[in-house]
Amino acid sequence: MSFLLALDQGTSSSRSIVFDAAGRVVSMAQREFRQIFPQPGWVEHDPVEIWRTQLATAREALAGAGLDARSIAGIGITNQRETTVIWERATGRPIHNAIVWQDRRTEPICRRLRDAGLAEVIAARTGLVIDAYFSATKIRWLLDHVPGARAAAERGELAFGTIDSWLAWQLTGGRLHVTDVSNASRTMLYDIRRGCWDDELLASLDLPASLLPKVWPSSHRFGSTDAEVLGAALPIGGIAGDQQAALFGQACFEAGMAKNTYGTGCFMLMHTGSRFEPSRNGLVATAAAQPGPARQYALEGSVFVGGAVVQWLRDGLKAIEKSSDVEALAASVPDSGGVVFVPAFTGLGAPYWQPGARGTITGLTRGSSVAHVARAALESIAFQSAALLAAMGRDAGAPINELRVDGGACANDLLMQFQADLLGIPVVRPKVIETTALGAAYLAGLACGVYRGTAELSRLWQAERRFVPTMSRDRAQALMGGWERAVRQATTS
Repeated sequence: MSFLLALDQGTSSSRSIVFDAAGRVVSMAQREFRQIFPQPGWVEHDPVEIWRTQLATAREALAGAGLDARSIAGIGITNQRETTVIWERATGRPIHNAIVWQDRRTEPICRRLRDAGLAEVIAARTGLVIDAYFSATKIRWLLDHVPGARAAAERGELAFGTIDSWLAWQLTGGRLHVTDVSNASRTMLYDIRRGCWDDELLASLDLPASLLPKVWPSSHRFGSTDAEVLGAALPIGGIAGDQQAALFGQACFEAGMAKNTYGTGCFMLMHTGSRFEPSRNGLVATAAAQPGPARQYALEGSVFVGGAVVQWLRDGLKAIEKSSDVEALAASVPDSGGVVFVPAFTGLGAPYWQPGARGTITGLTRGSSVAHVARAALESIAFQSAALLAAMGRDAGAPINELRVDGGACANDLLMQFQADLLGIPVVRPKVIETTALGAAYLAGLACGVYRGTAELSRLWQAERRFVPTMSRDRAQALMGGWERAVRQATTS
């Protein structure tokens, strides 16, 4: 019983990973699912397809490891956050496609909340800014636009959840309607200082409290799966939103430790310990994964388009055949040749919060090639992340000494070296880069007795490579100045 199963439900794929007690990957399975774009700026997923792909990968991962379910000590769930599902309690059927975190349709609702003067209240209680990114306005949109939804919600017949809640419901045949503090903190409805749903915020959006799941710490014996799902009744011992799970998997357990995940978007978190204080520099304060009853907090900055810019080079521009080709294409030129790419396809997130920004490419000349554009696209990921770290340093009032990295794009050495050059601090890639799933497994392992505490987990973390800055600070600052000029153009065009 020394193995742990992590269900890693992401924005573009469902994955399952079996880890041993040393945090090593034993087997992995992954399936992509459809991205649904009903209108410009709208992004949806089919919740039933998410469940089917997640279940299939869990079974495949167990088979790939040569294990039956009785070898698994516990299950950890990590998930794309903010993405909103509402389903019927009686049947388990979703009333609509899931509205994905990237979706911008609820910006008019956000504008009304800002105009009503709620920005300070929401920041003080939830740590968040008012933005369509978070779940609350997505719930309101569904109740307003799905026929009969509001009346059914008022009768207590509907359940809301982020994807972790949806998976827990499915795994247990509807017995569990739960979430953890890290996912609850992304709804814009949860008071992270007091640790409870906020009745005043619910009222401001006209949302019935009966929709909401029970909130627990991230490491907790939530309940057990139905035996027929995976072959045995397995305890669900960990739940955390993907970015908080990655912070946990990177062993960032102390204030001042920071990580950046390079996925579809980029998400930088810095642990702030037991201190909650709203950001003064365009970030959000959020609940960190909570291994016990004591509340833990983090500062976070979210880049909406990170690795997705490489997907655009592949699918939109047809510049590469597969995403892994981008590093060689970008490395074929010594620099971007003055080209700056601001990939604001769905607006700009932290620290800018410009929902009306649109993607721009500046600095083009007759000498510019597709390789320069590819290099500028990669560099845009690092520029956005550097802006986040600078804001974090201002909020923390102290410098950050190193940045731990994970996610698919952290395998790109060119990008990681450029990131270290811009930041002027080491960028450290761990041996296990599947830190989101690893964090969920660790949380489950703590709840199920595999580990004794976070000190044991810290000893398991190992670095694979340190990228040390080689660029002069004057050059790095000049490049950041060029980036900020390009951002101003993207937000005023």
